[in-house]
Amino acid sequence: SILSDRSCHVMQLSRARLMRAAALVPPSVLLPRPALAARRLEGVDQPELLPPRAPGEPAKLAFDVGGWLTPRQVERIERVARKLESDTGVRLRVLAQNYPYTPGKAVAEYWNVDDDTVVLVADPGLGNALHFSVGQNVDLLVPRTFWRRLEGKFGTTSFWKERGVDGAVEAAVASIDACLRDPEVGPLRCSKLEGDQDEPLAFI
Repeated sequence: SILSDRSCHVMQLSRARLMRAAALVPPSVLLPRPALAARRLEGVDQPELLPPRAPGEPAKLAFDVGGWLTPRQVERIERVARKLESDTGVRLRVLAQNYPYTPGKAVAEYWNVDDDTVVLVADPGLGNALHFSVGQNVDLLVPRTFWRRLEGKFGTTSFWKERGVDGAVEAAVASIDACLRDPEVGPLRCSKLEGDQDEPLAFI
């Protein structure tokens, strides 16, 4: 645990929030007005959408069941996540999906989500394309405003329609990687969004 020696009561962006995002039952999401009275988004669990793996084979750190990312982009994101975990102890995991094609709650067990895990769920069907579940230890390191800024900059409809859902994911991953390597301590940490630019992102 990256902060196992510290005890602090914080409001955790919890495992339950990850399950809501992955299963697509976010409490604040509204459907377009014509459908609003008729139905709401319902949770869907399809564990068969998880990447297959042989016994003893490690889980994929990123995968796409929505058709938003190319295989090469998934490989780059996995490479960034693997190096980030090796260097900092923070476990970044990325799921791109398109409701109702979602593995749902099964991702929490697949990734063994813990207090050192950050899960990014990308799905524009939720209104904002980016959603985060942040483990308690990471919550102690990173100001919560950082995650809201990521959603507000890269998850908006205007951003992903211009740059693509893949562009939103790559921008968020680049910013998370830079944030967790930021030597600054305190509320000024992670004040810059690395993906806040027009030129292509330089992944590790």
